[in-house]
Amino acid sequence: MVEKWIEEYTIQSVDADFKGDCRWSSLLSILQRAADRHIEALGISREEMIERGMGWMLITLELNMQRMPRDMETVYVDTWSRGSKGALWHRDYRIKNGDGEMLGEARSVWALVDIHKRKILRPSMFPFEVPIGQETVGELPSKAVLPEGVQLDEAYTYMVRYSGIDTNGHLNNARYADLCFDVLDVQELREGQVTGFKITYHNEARLKDTMLIRRSVEENNRVYVQGISPDGTNFFEAAIVRES
Repeated sequence: MVEKWIEEYTIQSVDADFKGDCRWSSLLSILQRAADRHIEALGISREEMIERGMGWMLITLELNMQRMPRDMETVYVDTWSRGSKGALWHRDYRIKNGDGEMLGEARSVWALVDIHKRKILRPSMFPFEVPIGQETVGELPSKAVLPEGVQLDEAYTYMVRYSGIDTNGHLNNARYADLCFDVLDVQELREGQVTGFKITYHNEARLKDTMLIRRSVEENNRVYVQGISPDGTNFFEAAIVRES
């Protein structure tokens, strides 16, 4: 039984930003791929899960990076399950390069869902045993919550289109990172270093849904971002952690 999965990936030009660093959305995609591959290694493919009417829904992800991998750099993502607590599953990640340098760590919260009824399933409904890793990268992550009283201003409006939806018919979780980082202006992108990203997904965004993307000013080295619909549906809340 595979307790830990190691995913190897070389950063491609399509993954890199204008500075040659891996985009945060691309890194989230790599983490997602590693989690999928680990579940497949336990004996159930994504196709079989779809046939059973099951899917995984990411609830919260907290990612802290000492540095981002660079264009053409090979990374190794170690991932393992920390088991379930109540109805939710917890998964950790470590990200290293080929020299064994620690680049970053992540913690995540997932739910097993009925993809037709859009309801959360009990962990006991998963048909395979999931081994629990003995390592942790910190406390279980809390939700990304906007601080009380934080002022948010509208940055731009986004409509979910073909380019963002995945096989589940909703905006893929990795694409939300692009929505968040698109609120940063040129000076913020060029100066300082982003060391962390935390996001909680509240409601699915589907094709043709409209989001009002709102952001705060930088406060305590954090920029808070939220996506809501015109009628007030809260799609996500997130925080970008910047090093001055």
